[in-house]
Amino acid sequence: MEEKQRHFVLVHGSCHGAWCWYKVCSSAVQELQSISDYFESLMKFMMSLPAEERVILVDHGFGGLSVSIAMGRFPEKISAGVFVAAIMPGPDFTYTTAREEVVNYLYWKYMPYARRIDTYMDTQYTYDDGPNNPPTSLPFGPNCITVSQADLILGMMLIRPNRLYSNAAIQIEAELTKERHGSVPRIYVVCGQDNIVKEDLQRWMIQENPPDEVKLISDSDHMVMFSKPQELCSYLKEIANKYF
Repeated sequence: MEEKQRHFVLVHGSCHGAWCWYKVCSSAVQELQSISDYFESLMKFMMSLPAEERVILVDHGFGGLSVSIAMGRFPEKISAGVFVAAIMPGPDFTYTTAREEVVNYLYWKYMPYARRIDTYMDTQYTYDDGPNNPPTSLPFGPNCITVSQADLILGMMLIRPNRLYSNAAIQIEAELTKERHGSVPRIYVVCGQDNIVKEDLQRWMIQENPPDEVKLISDSDHMVMFSKPQELCSYLKEIANKYF
């Protein structure tokens, strides 16, 4: 008999926010056994929206996969999808294609200093299934971003490992169609000083899967919400006025 899943709601006290629970929640990555678990919260949120309500989804990095899938499942509830230095699959541009290009790029750029082909600078992989099996998760290292010391300290305190999933499992979930996914406007925000998804990789995804608009924050690193929050907010306001 399948064990019933328990649902905890962690409520913070005064002068705090959701971040104060980070040590309690940090082990949750072990419970994300499938890619569907990864974006389950977003899908539940989209299902909970009233039929007449629409939202603008803003994603970052790997979050582009989750938003792309949501666009395919709930196009009638999404005014636009904003991809911020993010992976951006589409009906004619699969996640697997994008992932292979990223791996190949990292191979040629970082292989002399890397333990593995798919390495991100000082990122350390974890091998929960043993050293002879593929890695299971990774937390990005501090050299991947160039934010202020205060933001870096905060980010490294709150960072959680990212579970790694097979391309095949992801591609099953990310089957996108022009009729549904393609009906939602897409805006890509390029981060010009990104050390994780380099600008040329961002431009390549834009070329392979052209969005409706492209915005540029030339002096932002990957963590644009830390390094250039006002510029990003300004673009989001423009997008809201145009698409919402």
